[in-house]
Amino acid sequence: MPEHHDAEPAAPTPDRVGPRLRTLWLVTHAEATHHADGLVGGWFDSALTPRGAQDAALGGQELRRRVPPDADVELVSSDLRRAQQTAAAVGAALGTTSSLDARLREKSYGVAGGRPQAWLDARFVAPPASGDRLRHDEGIDGAEPWLTFARRVYAGVSDLLSRPRDHQVVVAHGGSGQLVVAAWLGVPVSATGYARFRLPAGSLTVLREDGRFHNREVTELGSTAHLGLRA
Repeated sequence: MPEHHDAEPAAPTPDRVGPRLRTLWLVTHAEATHHADGLVGGWFDSALTPRGAQDAALGGQELRRRVPPDADVELVSSDLRRAQQTAAAVGAALGTTSSLDARLREKSYGVAGGRPQAWLDARFVAPPASGDRLRHDEGIDGAEPWLTFARRVYAGVSDLLSRPRDHQVVVAHGGSGQLVVAAWLGVPVSATGYARFRLPAGSLTVLREDGRFHNREVTELGSTAHLGLRA
């Protein structure tokens, strides 16, 4: 389907008739084989490493400790295997199962996916300091332009926030998770060419909206404190 770039899509807006306090728990998938093997991730469908599986379980335990036991929790995950495996561990701890949303996938790096990181580094064309960073061609066949990436993640977040829930858990990736945070804060898509947030593998980010003023807050960003419990 051809893209139309004339109109700026609105930033996702949480439901205004929803709960008094809304919390979005953003989980970045834990360590995967492409990390350990030095390969490009993107849409390459890597699995969790043993350490990643342990970290995913710790993430689930942390959420079980912090989410009220009687909460009606919605769990949504990227459909890539490493995210699904992380979501399964989180769901087991919370007593729920995840729905999958391909819009939460990591950015596609086209033909570089699954290749050594050095292969991509040798060919990658960095975006300019100024100018049209959103439509920048990275020099990799099939790589997803940032604008396309941002718009699909924003669409997924918009649908998520249209459903009034007290607690929603999203399992995403380091790149797509950054866009979840940007969408939550109402950052225009046009500004996401610069906006970045550091979200390590297995990290937890906590986003809250109060029901009176509808202020949206980043309470925690990319926290890995719970992984200190690793044996």
